[in-house]
Formats: sequence, C-alpha cells, structure tokens
Amino acid sequence: MSLMLKLLATALLLSSFAQAATSNEDIEKFLKKSFEGNPNIIKLSVKVEQSIPLAQVKGWNAFIVGVDATVKAKEGTRDVKQKMIWFSNGDTISPDLIDVKTGISLKDSVSPSFELKYYKKENLIYGNADATHRVAIFSDPLCPFCRNFVPAAINTMKKDPKKFAVYYYHFPLPSLHPAAVELVKAAVAAEIQGKKDVVLKLYTVNVKSDEKDINKILAAFNSVMGTNITPADLKSEAVLNHIKSDLDIANALMVNGTPTMFFDDKLDKTKRKFEKAE
Repeated sequence: MSLMLKLLATALLLSSFAQAATSNEDIEKFLKKSFEGNPNIIKLSVKVEQSIPLAQVKGWNAFIVGVDATVKAKEGTRDVKQKMIWFSNGDTISPDLIDVKTGISLKDSVSPSFELKYYKKENLIYGNADATHRVAIFSDPLCPFCRNFVPAAINTMKKDPKKFAVYYYHFPLPSLHPAAVELVKAAVAAEIQGKKDVVLKLYTVNVKSDEKDINKILAAFNSVMGTNITPADLKSEAVLNHIKSDLDIANALMVNGTPTMFFDDKLDKTKRKFEKAE
C-alpha cells in the first residue's frame, strides 16, 4: 500500500458512504473535505482529471482523480502524487463498484487515455512516428513474464515500421527487482551514447533481480551491450530526466504492473491487439 493510501485510510473509509455528487467540482470538494480530516496532510490539491461513463452500469461515471499532497514524514515532509478512481451516479459516490456476478472490481475496466504528449521521440524505439498504429509498452527487464513476452512482441512489430510505432517506457519494480533500477539507467545511458537495439538486448542481461552491487550489474550489462557504462554515467542529468519522465508518464496513466501495454491510446489488457492489427 502506498504512503498516500496509508495516510488517507481513515478518510477513505469515511467517504465510502453515500454522499451527493453531481459534477467534477462536487467530487473535488467532497474528497478534499474528507482528506483534510487527516492530520498528517499539510497541503492538499484534488483535481478530477477525467470522467468516464460506465458501460456496465447505466448512469454511473468513473472519475479519475489526481491528488497532490504534502504530508508529514519521519524526517520533515514529503510530497506525494496519487491517482485514484472514484464512482458516482450523481447522488452517490463510492471508492469502488463490484460486479456481484463475477466479483470483479469495475476499477479494472477504467484507465486514463494515452495522451499524445506522452508519445515522446526518445521513447520511440522502432517504427515511424506516423505509423498506422501506436503501441506503448511499460516494462521491467527483470520481470519474468516480460523477459519472455516483450522481446517477442517488439520483434514482431519492428518488422513493419509503417504499421507500428513502438514506444517503450522503463518501469522498474524496485520492491521486486532492485537491480532493474540501475539496469534501466544503464540502458538509457547506452542509448544516449548512440547504441542501437538497447531495449531488446536489455532482456538478455543475466543478473540476479535482487543484486544491489552496481559494479556487478554494470559488468553484466556492459558484457551484453559491448559498452563501458560507469556508475557516474547513471547519475547524469539526461539519464535521470529520461527515467523520471517514464515514471511520471506511468503514474499519470496509473500503470502499476508489468508489462502494461497501450494500443492506439487505449489500455490493452490482452496485450495481444497488435497481433490482429490491420
């Protein structure tokens, strides 16, 4: 559970009861009032970023809400950004809706759209920017499923650059694969130095996912890439800015697992739409 969710737990539980909510402004006012009851929050901004009608439940909308807060931490304060999904039918607001037949949360069907501004030149690894289809991939190179699936998917799409524009975003999962954090920085550093096919080769680097020795991580990386990336290279402003951009985009799109794929601006839960694309 994230820091924001922990800090807002009490407020969230209180706000799960039926309350009047008829517009984006009403949603924002209601949530802000609920969250402000938490003494750990020093500064707070609540903004509805998108309203999505639910096909499954007539009259209900899903609201994607951005919460920016400054909260108390063990040492001083900490700035936290969080996106949440709330549901309302104009009379009632709820943090979740569950399909009684399947037991599945309707949150699973809600996702922000992939905005054009997220398709950055530095993330385009294969294909033409004006290709028929745009595919965005968020992945951790040490994720077991990613290592089997992502390279195969990319290799399929790279064969037709007029059909597919393939955009790749680094999304290491530090709690599961600590080594991936430094590994993706090395990948960005290698790309900046002009190395080609870095992303595909990244999935062949043989390093333990829990490795924390930067020298061992870079030794494995450089062996595969034929590079000489150093610890200092990983700290360059260009590398850090690229990684931050990828993670910011992932946060804006509520990406929380790997691999996550978007096909033509929409979340592709199947991860297979590219296979049937015309």
